[in-house]
Amino acid sequence: MNTYPTSIFNGYLLGVDGGGSGTRVILANAQGVELARAVAGPSGLGLGVERAWQSIGEACLRAFAAAALPFDWRACALGCGLAGVNNADWLAAFLAAAPGVHALSVESDAYTTVLGAHGGEAGVIVALGTGSIAASLDDAGVCRIAGGYGFPSGDEASGAWLGLRAVVHLQRVLDGRAAHDDWSRALLVRTGAADRDSLVVWLCAANQTAYATLAPTVFEFRDHPDAARLLEDAGREIGRLIAPLDVAGTLPVALCGGLAEPYVPFVPPALRERLRAPLADSAAGALRLAQRAVSASEARHGAAR
Repeated sequence: MNTYPTSIFNGYLLGVDGGGSGTRVILANAQGVELARAVAGPSGLGLGVERAWQSIGEACLRAFAAAALPFDWRACALGCGLAGVNNADWLAAFLAAAPGVHALSVESDAYTTVLGAHGGEAGVIVALGTGSIAASLDDAGVCRIAGGYGFPSGDEASGAWLGLRAVVHLQRVLDGRAAHDDWSRALLVRTGAADRDSLVVWLCAANQTAYATLAPTVFEFRDHPDAARLLEDAGREIGRLIAPLDVAGTLPVALCGGLAEPYVPFVPPALRERLRAPLADSAAGALRLAQRAVSASEARHGAAR
């Protein structure tokens, strides 16, 4: 449970964690006492600002419903940790489309993840979901980031990264370049394809979220030589993301996101020794942003008075 200093704000705090696979929200009262959690569809900005606000709104509405409270944007202070805010145009469009909330703070989901994972203390995270990004927080509170350049060129070791490579196995099978096996049959089920032409239709429509749906098959068939190589490559990529953020190799490391636990056996052994379970998630880090947004708003109004 988070608690914060008393302020004149008596509305509600919302911590929003938005990525390419889904949106997670924590609803808290003005003192930071958690009241409810809820989820909705993706709100990573790469999928569109309108879709992002729609998903965030749905998640917030569900959280208020779960707490049996009336929902009014004007009573809400939002802290948002979102994928894609490093794109200045996307961020500007997102802020311009914001509803009439009491206060709003938007940061990278990498920042809110490291903030939540290490309780505001120094440490490193690698967020592994539909996309991926690494971040560190030092003793002065300075955040540094590695990776996170986006699909398809970046997001190493992410679900989309894995899925993009996994589907190559299916392509080879459908051409006769490789033999049908349980992995290719699982990929057929995931894509809904039956032959080469129907797979091409799937590929033409696929975005990062669609490719990420193939990632679980890589772990499921980890004994397959091609899947095993993919997971070894992914483990090395995780190490490469962390290395520039902690050159001395002394900070605690938390793997976060939906693929965090499955990846643990595949990270390099020296790195595995430094792994720590995250203290809290990105939504909890975003809740801290919401409180900061309230404090900043009150400071501005106080100065105005």
